[in-house]
Amino acid sequence: MTLSGKKIFITGGSRGIGLAIALRAAADGASIAIAAKTSEPNPKLPGTIHTAASEIEAAGGRALAIQCDLRDELQVQAAIAQAGQEFGGLDILINNASAINLTKTEATPAKRFDLMFDVNVRGTFLASQAAIPFLRQSGSQGRNPHILNLSPPLSMKPIWFKNHVAYTMAKYGMSMCVLGMAEEFKRDGIGVNALWPRTVIDTAALQMIPGVDASAGRTPEIMADAAHIILNRVARECSGNFFVDDEVLASEGVTDLEKYSVVPGTKEFLLDFFLD
Repeated sequence: MTLSGKKIFITGGSRGIGLAIALRAAADGASIAIAAKTSEPNPKLPGTIHTAASEIEAAGGRALAIQCDLRDELQVQAAIAQAGQEFGGLDILINNASAINLTKTEATPAKRFDLMFDVNVRGTFLASQAAIPFLRQSGSQGRNPHILNLSPPLSMKPIWFKNHVAYTMAKYGMSMCVLGMAEEFKRDGIGVNALWPRTVIDTAALQMIPGVDASAGRTPEIMADAAHIILNRVARECSGNFFVDDEVLASEGVTDLEKYSVVPGTKEFLLDFFLD
């Protein structure tokens, strides 16, 4: 399985899971556009589009750093167009960018609510909308086009809503894009899927959330390896799925996940949200 020669657009890939997915694809020799807001170093969060691009090129890929605010429709359209023009098309869109605010209803300011919906739902929808013409062309050329959203399986159990209803609705909005677009673009041969981690993933953003112990989780590389497997599957036959990282790896015979543990030897992991 290889992503060699693939042309990939990743939202919010300057750090964390998005960057890990980019580096895994770069190792195959893929061309990767990193579209994120961070162009200047942030004292709280490491990584910019430029440091990500340098890492991608060092890993063996071709990189394009694009500063893009997903909340701005014109910036999203321009970023997709720039990547498509620079690479001569697009084969894969990864909707990785996400905003999180784990607060109850009365503790969720309107600006936080709007940020989550603007980035998670609207940003995913607009990036997908802008990428479809390129992905449709990729399909007509037999290049196996995919959209992969980093969002959870849909569950209507109240437990996933009661403590952070706004965040849950925003993440489920990304998953609903998978549900609808997989069916809508089936004839175009575009695979549209979701990927979610079984355990918490140790990222800089997660470490900023009070009360979350990332040391009881796994590294972003488990999501990168799972994404690599999905993106190599035949798009026409693999669409509309809500994948979980360890299940994807197990489907390829990988059941020893020790190398992904943040703390070697961990037996009790902190499970992620939304998995029944």
